[in-house]
Amino acid sequence: MHDVLSKNLYLVKEHVGMFKAANNYDIHDPETGEIMMECREDNLGVMTKLFRFTDYRRMTPFDVQVRTPAGEQVVRVKRGISVFLSKVEVFDEADRAIGSFSQKLFSIGGAFTVLDAGANAVCQLKGKWTGWDFRFLAGEAELAHVTKKWAGLGKEMFTSADNYVLQISDSVPADNVARQLILAAVMCIDMVLKE
Repeated sequence: MHDVLSKNLYLVKEHVGMFKAANNYDIHDPETGEIMMECREDNLGVMTKLFRFTDYRRMTPFDVQVRTPAGEQVVRVKRGISVFLSKVEVFDEADRAIGSFSQKLFSIGGAFTVLDAGANAVCQLKGKWTGWDFRFLAGEAELAHVTKKWAGLGKEMFTSADNYVLQISDSVPADNVARQLILAAVMCIDMVLKE
């Protein structure tokens, strides 16, 4: 696992552009403002690009690679065509399957079950219907929290509606695969639930 995942706080900024088909994000260190990871969807097919501008956007496949600025893969998030519910696969830096997400059928605000490579539940991703507020819960314990509400360091730099904060609990060990799955799930929140 890459050491860039050992931190507990990340600021995620979506690239904004007119007529953009690809999902691209930068993940910043809130203390320094430097880019720690880049999330890019480089290999879009022509048909996928066309469907991204229609009402079928949420059904299109995606393949997002999260890399360091030096180009080292940290995690990869991939989904095929989604007709009803999303099934998303997650791969590590060596493209080995480390887990997946299974979208829940009926949920207010959006929900996923985060699974490890053996299809065992690691945690649940639960959102609020009132806004952009998501929690990763293992039973009653909160492993991470994603929100657009941020009042700490870096507030002036990260203020647009396309920015959000991922805060991972200190209780999640720095070398735990849950960190990779949580980071990957953050990309899925925006592409699957909030598009």
